[in-house]
Amino acid sequence: MRLSHHFGSTLREPPANVEAISHQLLVRAGFIRQLGQGLFSYLPLAKRSLTKIENILREEMNAIGGQEMTMPVAHPAEVWQATGRWYSIGPEMARFKDRKERDMVLAMTHEEVVTDLCKTEIRSYRQLPQLVYHIQTKFRDDPRPRAGLIRVREFTMKDSYSLDADEAGLDKQYRAHYQAYFNIFHRCDLPAIAVGSDVGMMGGSLAHEYMYLTPIGEDTLVLCRHCGYAANRQIAKFAKSVPPAEELKPIEKVATPDCKSIEALANLLGIPKSKTAKAVFMIAGHEEGTGTREEFIFAVVRGDMEVNETKLSNVAKADWLRPATEDEIRDVGATPGYASPIGLRGVTVIVDDAVPSSPNLVAGANEVGYHLLNTNIGRDYEATIIADLAAAGDGDACINCGQPLYTSRGVEVGNIFKLGTRYSAAIGATFLATDGTQKPIVMGSYGIGSGRLLACIAEEHHDDKGLMWPITVAPYHVHLVSLGQAEAADRVYETLLKAGIEVLYDDREESPGVKFNDADLIGIPIRVTVAAKSLAKGGVEVKRRDQPKAEIVAEADLVARVQAEIRSMLEEIQAKVVEVSFK
Repeated sequence: MRLSHHFGSTLREPPANVEAISHQLLVRAGFIRQLGQGLFSYLPLAKRSLTKIENILREEMNAIGGQEMTMPVAHPAEVWQATGRWYSIGPEMARFKDRKERDMVLAMTHEEVVTDLCKTEIRSYRQLPQLVYHIQTKFRDDPRPRAGLIRVREFTMKDSYSLDADEAGLDKQYRAHYQAYFNIFHRCDLPAIAVGSDVGMMGGSLAHEYMYLTPIGEDTLVLCRHCGYAANRQIAKFAKSVPPAEELKPIEKVATPDCKSIEALANLLGIPKSKTAKAVFMIAGHEEGTGTREEFIFAVVRGDMEVNETKLSNVAKADWLRPATEDEIRDVGATPGYASPIGLRGVTVIVDDAVPSSPNLVAGANEVGYHLLNTNIGRDYEATIIADLAAAGDGDACINCGQPLYTSRGVEVGNIFKLGTRYSAAIGATFLATDGTQKPIVMGSYGIGSGRLLACIAEEHHDDKGLMWPITVAPYHVHLVSLGQAEAADRVYETLLKAGIEVLYDDREESPGVKFNDADLIGIPIRVTVAAKSLAKGGVEVKRRDQPKAEIVAEADLVARVQAEIRSMLEEIQAKVVEVSFK
């Protein structure tokens, strides 16, 4: 492609109010343009890289038995209503009516649709296992799109769906995806780790997220350097300290003026935060048919810990959570800032599992300015549920090895879920089993967003001059620069093309500085420069984008040299594609 006829241009300055370096560079280098909030056009350079990424996705899916198909973007609401997600998903689902006033959905994901297909296509255990996938547009009306392609509203995703007769088959396909996803990220030269994660709106019994560690990430990961424990903070566990055993002491009411926080309370009484009980008030929403039932949740954790809202939501089996208002807190008989579950009725009390082994905690007296010393679960109040509610953080003890945990930010670049029979049972996708009975298909779901992956590669591979694409996903292999030597450069261009080498040819009438700056900004792996100086030295200048020095190569040797460089870069990346142990 001649740059003089290329659609899209480079920009000298980044767009205003852009935080992520990948966003800045992809705009400046002429890869993407923003149409609206969370909506982007992919220009030819980006499209070429996305096609390469998507072909890597295809190759790895095909290697584990996948069959590519395509499913619609617009769905009738009935399939989403059958699984209940029509009611449980909020405004991020784009709902609309067609001309006949039928409720419709723009695809956020395709579990419902593939399950509906299984009703007609899968009849017997003899047809299982199956693995199907597609690469298709999705839309989620995210209220806070950010960081360019990292978080958008319209995006392209490879999602695959495994179909099995039993859990053993699902486990096999789940583990195959676990490795295939690492292969994909390694082939794109993107470092990623797998962490345990919450199943969220997808449901099911197990999930992993693939995370690219970066300060721009929105997810907080909890990690252990010693044993390799890794989990999203939403579900991360840690070894909670157990205080020494004590005899239960009688409750004592004490004045605690202006002590609405745990820190103020502990300072006033001269005790550690671990000797206090922290109250958190939430309203849990349960979507039931066309209505919503709300439930007041009184959560209790030790004062040296924080409530993890995802854990609380899962324990409460809530479709959503929101903080209770002060009026709602008072309506159940509690006092904001001085509350405890003691004496309350008609509330769901959910207590962290560290509280029962922590005797004589200080808790609120449900009276302004007063707390109770020596409160104990089981004696003074009862829990509706006792479960792990606490959020893990820096310095907490690893649940596996006891060593200190640390946290890091990350961007989710892929996810895998064991769905089980949640969707097949709801939609009626069954098969005739070996025992002659009808059983629901056991399913898994696995996704990777190609646009977000492109952005993360750009985030990882750049310097202060611009992008530095890995050879596997670069839009072109060679950036050919002509410095006033059009005839010789045209000849080199045709020679490279005939050898099957992908070339972006800068034949514009611009200064050398502009051309070199654009070459560095766009970030194609190999630059070939045809100039009077290089020709006088016996050839053309060859420089890898990731190396500082250029060399003069005879024109007759150019194809062999470029092919050798491409081969070397491919081998470097392929060496990173290794087997990863399942965790």
